[in-house]
Amino acid sequence: MYENEPDVKKVIDTAKGVEGLVRQMGVHAAGVIMSSEPIVDHAPIWVRHSDGVTITQWDYPQCESLGLLKMDFLGLRNLTIMDDAVKMVKANKGVDLDLLSLPLDDPRTFELLQRGDTLGVFQFDGGPMRSLLRLMKPDNFEDISAVSALYRPGPMGMDSHTNYALRKNKLQEITPIHKELEEPLEEVLAVTYGLIVYQEQVQKAAQIIAGYSLGEADILRRVMGKKKPEELAKNFTIFQSGARKNGYSDEAIQALWDVLVPFAGYAFNKAHSAAYGLVSYWTAYLKANYPAEYMAALLTSVKDDKDKSAIYLNECRRMGIKVLPPNVNESVHNFAAQGDDVILFGLEAVRNVGTNVVESIIRSRKAKGKYASFPDYLDKVEAVACNKRTTESLIKAGAFDEMGHTRKGLTAHYEPMIDNVVAVKRKEAEGQFDLFGGMGEETSDEPGFGLDVEFTTEEWDKTYLLAQEREMLGLYVSDHPLFGLEHVLSDKADAGISQLTGGDFGDGAVVTIGGIISGLQRKMTKQGNAWAIATVEDLAGSIECMFFPATYQLVSTQLVEDAVVFVKGRLDKREDVPRLVAMELMVPDLSNAGTNAPVVLTIPATRVTPPMVSRLGEILTHHKGDSEVRIRLQGPTKTTVLRLDRHRVKPDPALFGDLKVLLGPACLAG
Repeated sequence: MYENEPDVKKVIDTAKGVEGLVRQMGVHAAGVIMSSEPIVDHAPIWVRHSDGVTITQWDYPQCESLGLLKMDFLGLRNLTIMDDAVKMVKANKGVDLDLLSLPLDDPRTFELLQRGDTLGVFQFDGGPMRSLLRLMKPDNFEDISAVSALYRPGPMGMDSHTNYALRKNKLQEITPIHKELEEPLEEVLAVTYGLIVYQEQVQKAAQIIAGYSLGEADILRRVMGKKKPEELAKNFTIFQSGARKNGYSDEAIQALWDVLVPFAGYAFNKAHSAAYGLVSYWTAYLKANYPAEYMAALLTSVKDDKDKSAIYLNECRRMGIKVLPPNVNESVHNFAAQGDDVILFGLEAVRNVGTNVVESIIRSRKAKGKYASFPDYLDKVEAVACNKRTTESLIKAGAFDEMGHTRKGLTAHYEPMIDNVVAVKRKEAEGQFDLFGGMGEETSDEPGFGLDVEFTTEEWDKTYLLAQEREMLGLYVSDHPLFGLEHVLSDKADAGISQLTGGDFGDGAVVTIGGIISGLQRKMTKQGNAWAIATVEDLAGSIECMFFPATYQLVSTQLVEDAVVFVKGRLDKREDVPRLVAMELMVPDLSNAGTNAPVVLTIPATRVTPPMVSRLGEILTHHKGDSEVRIRLQGPTKTTVLRLDRHRVKPDPALFGDLKVLLGPACLAG
């Protein structure tokens, strides 16, 4: 065809000309090229118009080949989190924390790590990592450094992370790579239980076994990392020759090489692991010792990410920390800790409330004292805060609840009150009079110029109230439609939604989730077939569920906003945001959602200890009621269901909170 069809020849020739060309400019997220001389003398540059940043037109391997230095400067959000938490600890408790001076053997920190309660802890946030920590039970800083290095594709591909945990706890025998290598490599591998964990161990093994110099060993490590077959074959010959000279058999040489090659390309050097491990330790220390301050800083860092905020908000509930709606008398810009177990929403988290308004509210509060009532608030704040849209948002978010007004009552009167306020404040600014004082000694026929209002004590129903709160804050805060229904969800749900979005399940996994439909979009395909996207939310996260035409036809009448549902589907992680392709939908019968429904607890068998069993008994005794308690005991190969005939409980948020503190957030998730 190429020879006989001119159009085909033209297309192929054009494609050949384009092949290999740079399709678009890409910029490294953290890479910086350094030179002692102007970069333009060595490489072509261009300036990005959006922000004026100077960028090399060559990629970093080309720049490095010219002798230019490339370094990565990574900005960690966690550094800001720690800084904010330390400042809050100083403000709340008067304690000056110096992170560099913290003891590296703090008992509370290691207890937290051993429990796997590391949601929000740097590097240890994911579900699989938390499971590894529970298995490993770290009790020194060396373990923290190691777990950072082990949780990588290379070590995990060889199951080194599990082997390390088992060997550390004497559940697996420490076996050498090869009998001939046991004594020569003992000093190198003793600290990591006979396993290669760090890059330095790769280099040291090459030096000891094959007689490499340090420089040659580093070159070998780089070759292994590139994984080019021809380069590996060439270097294996050199490695084998050196090892033979030192008296090692081909069997031992091959065994070591087979361990080194898959590992070296993904391994961390120990300095890297230790540095990152230190940040992990610091964040764990703050969460263990100053939980309210740390979680407030953490929530601030993810305030623009609704899903992350929901996960950490639920973690606060599990920890026994109350997260309260914003309050014009107490809140500042961002989340802030109050005492040991309360976090207050920041005013900037409220939709339609800008920084200038927040600064005005805080400034007026400091200058004139706390606001005694809504009229007093309008009297004291500056004109910039007397905005109808802003005020409505604050009302819906619950920012005036503390004053005793109902949100329904405030909504009925705030507009005419603001109309009066704005006109009067202009005159007040000109020095004519103030809102309640009038002009000089004169008084007005209308007390407070329209601010003396009698508010209704009626309130909206809970569903509408929470819907408005969620609209303004992006989350359910003061309450949640699913509170008290955890045991209903745990009956059929395989996992919590945060486990799907957090990486606990792989692409294509078939799972069942339970939650409330918080958003619904009905659509049509080009062929005219109806389908829908439903946002399903539980206490710790939300996910989009795709109901394609075949499934939609079967369940369309059951897809209703605010309905509590179970969705069985296939997890799709091909896009940036995971989605669930729905296969089935079920609406549970909530008529039995009261005290007689059984409470089902899921507990891994590895977590069952005498102290835990004793504490569980205390919790169940404290929350006596009429509901049966069942335990799903998860072993390595099977799950056993136990019925606790001696205990009957009252299923309410207080019970569920205590259970989650003891057993973890997933204990009620199926």
